[in-house]
Amino acid sequence: MVHVMASIVVQPEQAKAARALLAGLSAESRREPGCLAYELFQRPDLPHMFRTVEQWQAVADRDAGMRKAHVAQAIAAGHTMFAAAPEIVTCARVDAS
Repeated sequence: MVHVMASIVVQPEQAKAARALLAGLSAESRREPGCLAYELFQRPDLPHMFRTVEQWQAVADRDAGMRKAHVAQAIAAGHTMFAAAPEIVTCARVDAS
């Protein structure tokens, strides 16, 4: 399983539009083959800060999802909203032994 986490900071006045854009991205991504989960979070104290947490069956599924048109469209639309470049990291789960 592959876990992907993203931190997305938008200009404060763009928070409402960004929320709608990212919610659409999440919904579309959840329909992708190999996507086990794709959740969107927004900070209540700083509503222009978002996080996504994704779970993919395999790296190939994540990579295929990133190449989909809805991802490219969201990035292009969000580009003018971003206060900084999104930080997207792939993580490995650490289980207690």
